[in-house]
Amino acid sequence: MRLWIKRPMAILAENAAGGIVVDNGVIVETVAANVAPIYDQSFDASQHVVIPGLVNTHHHFYQTFTRAHPNAINKELFDWLKALYPLWARLTPEAHRIATRLALTELLMSGVTTTSDHHYVFPAGLDDAMDIQVEEARRVGMRMTVSRGSMNLSEKDGGLPPDSVVQDHAMILADCERVIGKYHQRGAGATIQIALAPCSPFSVTRELMRDTASLAAKHDCRLHTHLAETRDEDDFCKAKFGMRPLDYLEDCGWLNNRTWLAHGIHFNDADIAKLGKHGVGVCHCPTSNMTLASGQCRTCELETAGVAVGLGVDGSASNDSSNLMEGVRHALMLNRLTYGQKVTHLDALRWATEGSAKCLGREDIGKIALGKQADLAFFKLDELRFSGAGDPLAALVLCGAHRADRVMVAGEWRLVDGQPVSIDLADLLGKHKNQAKRFLEVI
Repeated sequence: MRLWIKRPMAILAENAAGGIVVDNGVIVETVAANVAPIYDQSFDASQHVVIPGLVNTHHHFYQTFTRAHPNAINKELFDWLKALYPLWARLTPEAHRIATRLALTELLMSGVTTTSDHHYVFPAGLDDAMDIQVEEARRVGMRMTVSRGSMNLSEKDGGLPPDSVVQDHAMILADCERVIGKYHQRGAGATIQIALAPCSPFSVTRELMRDTASLAAKHDCRLHTHLAETRDEDDFCKAKFGMRPLDYLEDCGWLNNRTWLAHGIHFNDADIAKLGKHGVGVCHCPTSNMTLASGQCRTCELETAGVAVGLGVDGSASNDSSNLMEGVRHALMLNRLTYGQKVTHLDALRWATEGSAKCLGREDIGKIALGKQADLAFFKLDELRFSGAGDPLAALVLCGAHRADRVMVAGEWRLVDGQPVSIDLADLLGKHKNQAKRFLEVI
């Protein structure tokens, strides 16, 4: 069934002023202005600005229960984590399911078609956390890189997290093997992929970092972790390992083109050159970085060195939302402070689409072009904030678009008239609020 997405108000694609044709979930034709292609059905996109579906490369879904939490507001990363770890230890399978569903739905409504999630807290009873996430991604209808996170360096071992949320080395590796074998898809059009994602240098042993890298090489899957987020992390790595974070990562066998890193703020020039040489990607998390006062990612220097730069919302307790379109605007504004007007709205949109797709090791998404997956976000400019806007694509970013009108994943409508097609929002909100009460109780 050939669907002509007909004559959009604007589209982020080359030679497609007349729209695009989608068949079997793939873009099979770009249409020049004033041309009518062969089609079976059409969708009038004349009121829509069409962009590639956004790709979110770093998140923590479970944190939706601790947004703006009074224990953690106005704190930097280490103190913020110490305040919240005891609360996150209350996570149950049902709470994890509802948090995942809510975060996925928020992302979808902001125009995201592919996401990753870095889940690394495993209180007793949450052994099937990855299975829950796969089920919920399929329910919402989004592509997902399910990042099997891990922590095994607790407070008693000199790490940051409490004993109640970590697992042992053997258990972690066994479950990594299990979820790869059960869920990991390869090739164009994959809906579920698995990445292996030890949490951070201050919550994982060197042995687990090295064994995880070996496992990822064995199965040819992605590697992900937090790195170079704060000055405190630098000090921790120097004190515990005798080296800076990136040198430690290299010592653990992580510098290769399967790896993408979250934050990447405190890299020096030599670090950046090394990242580019080895093909490592970096996920820029502008909203979280500002919330936690962590610093500014050196996006332009990273790209000049050949590093793929993507965007992520980061955790719902350090953002405190799951809205990547909002993150696009924050990325533009924050980077303007560093680089001036040379950073444009098109750069910010590119980071959230093509750049993010590269971080996830995907060439089939992130761009509207012949042969790419039909993952698309449609925005209307019919709110007061857009009145008078002259450039529709620039208006999405500069005027602050934050909610899509329609979203298509693999040629299927997943959001219509601003509403997810497979999720009852009132029911979801009620269930989430009910679960969230337990995380507000005083410890």
